[in-house]
Amino acid sequence: MNEEWNVDQGTLVNAWQEQLPEYLNPGDSTIVQADLADPYGLRIHINAEGRQDYSFDFQCSYLDRREVKVELVDVEREGLTVNEQSEQVQNLTEDYVRHIHECAQALHRITNPS
Repeated sequence: MNEEWNVDQGTLVNAWQEQLPEYLNPGDSTIVQADLADPYGLRIHINAEGRQDYSFDFQCSYLDRREVKVELVDVEREGLTVNEQSEQVQNLTEDYVRHIHECAQALHRITNPS
């Protein structure tokens, strides 16, 4: 990132931890942590609500003060890694990536204040 960054990672993690649940499905839970390898990055763990017992791990990195890049790291079901190519997992992943981008837009008040 070439732009000046005025938000410390701890503030960013707290803001995401507070805001992201508002964009997830009712019953989903999340844990947001700092990505220790990337000062502009977050690790997002989402436990999907429902009987399928899926959990998703994403890496979210700020490309600049407005845009994030979201990558799926792992999907588990009942603690075991699953095929990320199944239609159900692909649909859930797309939904969560969209929700993460929506949360990033809402947090522009912190990352890109006017």
